[in-house]
Amino acid sequence: MIAHRRVVITGIGAVTPIGTAADGLWRGLEARTSAVRTISRFDPTPFRSRIAAEIPDFRPHDFLDAKRAKRLDRFSQLAVASAGQALADAGVVPAREDRDRMGAMMGSALGGVAVAEAQIPKFLADGPRGLDASLALAVFAGAASCNIAIEFGCCGPNATNAMSCASGTIAVGEAFHVVRDGRADVMLAGGAEAPLAPLTFAAFSNIRAMSTRNDEPARASRPFDEQRDGFVMGEGAAVLVLEERSRAVARGARIYAEVVGHAYTNDAYHMTAPRPDGRQAARAMRLALADGDVTPGEVGYINAHGSSTPLNDTTETAAIKQVFGAHAYRLTVSGTKGYYGHALGASGAIEAAICALALSRGWLPPTINLERPDPGCDLDCLPGSGGEGGRAARPAAVLSNSFGFGGINAALVLRPDAGDP
Repeated sequence: MIAHRRVVITGIGAVTPIGTAADGLWRGLEARTSAVRTISRFDPTPFRSRIAAEIPDFRPHDFLDAKRAKRLDRFSQLAVASAGQALADAGVVPAREDRDRMGAMMGSALGGVAVAEAQIPKFLADGPRGLDASLALAVFAGAASCNIAIEFGCCGPNATNAMSCASGTIAVGEAFHVVRDGRADVMLAGGAEAPLAPLTFAAFSNIRAMSTRNDEPARASRPFDEQRDGFVMGEGAAVLVLEERSRAVARGARIYAEVVGHAYTNDAYHMTAPRPDGRQAARAMRLALADGDVTPGEVGYINAHGSSTPLNDTTETAAIKQVFGAHAYRLTVSGTKGYYGHALGASGAIEAAICALALSRGWLPPTINLERPDPGCDLDCLPGSGGEGGRAARPAAVLSNSFGFGGINAALVLRPDAGDP
């Protein structure tokens, strides 16, 4: 049996509505402004919710050759682009690696559903002959990790999970376990989502899960605020390079953070509503802390799922209190979806990247649009409106939460790199 190895984050790639690559994502956080706008991708007039967080300037040819870019749908393009950025940021050159010891784990709630939707009119007009031959290879969620593997020659462990809004966190956590257990030395891990298409958007709008603050889109996503009325859909991707620590140190890599714990549970309660007592969300946090041998008192910051829905934010607050007791009021909590919306399966990966950057740079991003805290969300949620606008801090450990439809609860624990062997 191989002893557990230490696992660190040495590279970050991201394509998000607030910025691209590690530096762009960080600058977007520092700007403390929302990317949510009225939808421009299609006519949103028929829908209750008409706002989203779109990526304004993604050009796939900047990251892929023209032939490859044409073959991939948007969600796979975002995945491969983020993976390439992460490798470059880490200084990992795939051609110099043992490809059998290098893998990819990704998460995506909806995969290539948007490209499938776009093919429906062609099928109705022209029958099977009207369909693009690439549809069969683009629509499945596994295209994210498989296209990364093909692009960069990753022959090691490979999977894409589709566990709704917790997918990205689960992907990072499972990749962490792969490296920790000695099954690979380098893993590309994260999430990608491109859900902004009319059919998918209508489905979420019809279940009344999304905000209808259409006249004030930049103020619509407001985690923990008394006036929150639903999440705001977004798109994006983030990929991390997870690496066995001793080899990262040996090659002189910059280390953003160490990943130490991960766990996930299920409410077994309802497809859309969280379990009211928050018991399984709390259990996921406890198990992740135990996995990393981290005590609740060591955690100084939680990047909350903070979806800005009426039920989620109060339930998450209650779950945090169950885990941390009195310490819950001494740690900092923030929800960062107010910046970039809710990119479903990619959100957890984006937030893992944010946690790693926060540890590395010593600054905790605020909860923008938090103007009037809900009495049921009474923790230190670091308002970005009329408050500090962020906080300089170097916590001993941070926790990233992701909760999703189907009752899935996932948590990831990171520490700053200790600098010892």
